[in-house]
Amino acid sequence: MNTLRTGILMALLTGLFLAVGAVIGGGTGVMIAFVLALATNLFAYWNSDKVLLSMYGARQVDAVSEPGLYGLVQRLAAEAKLPMPKVYITENPQPNAFATGRDPDHAAVCVTTGLLAQVNQEELAGVLAHELGHVKHRDTLTMTMVAVMAGAISMLANMAFFMGGDRRNNPLGLAGMLLVTLLAPVAAILVQAAISRSREFEADRAGAEITGRPLWLASALGQIERSARGIENYPADANPATAHMFIVNPLHGGISGLFATHPSTEERIARLRAMAGANAAPVRKGPWG
Repeated sequence: MNTLRTGILMALLTGLFLAVGAVIGGGTGVMIAFVLALATNLFAYWNSDKVLLSMYGARQVDAVSEPGLYGLVQRLAAEAKLPMPKVYITENPQPNAFATGRDPDHAAVCVTTGLLAQVNQEELAGVLAHELGHVKHRDTLTMTMVAVMAGAISMLANMAFFMGGDRRNNPLGLAGMLLVTLLAPVAAILVQAAISRSREFEADRAGAEITGRPLWLASALGQIERSARGIENYPADANPATAHMFIVNPLHGGISGLFATHPSTEERIARLRAMAGANAAPVRKGPWG
């Protein structure tokens, strides 16, 4: 059901893109919008992981430089029946993590130094399994494409608004043109948020199934949420379009409700606790290393 829903929402994004193109230049605008969408998505397909990791100053680690972290990812990837992803660390005091890559064969997981400093090994395993859940479901590609499409829709809408669009070939008329240029970016953000929220729930479930211990992730989410509220993530603040890639919203003072890119942490924890059942063993305390 979630896969079908994601497909429908992606189709809505494409429709919005073409509608804005029609406002800019009628039939010609539709073709321009289509070519632009194809070009931006091709770029995102091949280069999004490199751009994202570079944006956050992430450094790749291996079994020599970070044997504990690398070995944990290796064991979880084997449990999930996934190829071994590249492993990165970014110097950031906010506890958080994200995954990227166009497919499981070209995946990467990245954790912040803040995460490594604040969680134990069980909680870290829960977080990493969640990110591998995104990789397994190919969410990293879907969410990148969604971000690119939403950004391109906003760019086209701004062009149409300031350039005035093609009023002669625009079947919507002046009022319709104004509505499209003003509401299309808002609609794109809503669609992006809806896709992101649904994929987070699925990654939580997948992560819990990989470890077999839903409470590991539940404990980590609670701790990350509490800490992230008080610690700035400046690269994410400067690039809010990437916020939905993280396990917990890295932004401060953002819009909640319909525009939230993440479901509430409380609901995520409640679902994980329900998966664990009443007899689940508690998560031990202490540093992960």
